[in-house]
Amino acid sequence: MDHCEIPRWQMIKSTLNNLSFDDFVKGCQSDSESVCLDVRTKEEYDGWHLPSAINLNYLSNTLADDLEKLSKNKTHYVYCRTSRRSLRICQLLKNMGFKKVFHLEDGVKDHIGG
Repeated sequence: MDHCEIPRWQMIKSTLNNLSFDDFVKGCQSDSESVCLDVRTKEEYDGWHLPSAINLNYLSNTLADDLEKLSKNKTHYVYCRTSRRSLRICQLLKNMGFKKVFHLEDGVKDHIGG
């Protein structure tokens, strides 16, 4: 009998509020109180980022402290290049009690030319 196990990251992704790029951008822009988080490196962020996005480097030693400073009352939109890092950040935010967290389904790689 063939047993095809679903990768853990895909299982986690299925529990998130995943949005297409267009819906993600619309959501960020339509809610002036929302927080858009770019969890790529500073170099990636400096090269290109969505307007109003805040850079919280997934690889930073201060990531946990930076996440603790976020308001649980706000809506958070989280993205990275391929969606692997943002997936993990969304899961952390959910575990920390954040209720309104949206994830960019496939990252921004197709929108920044690589």
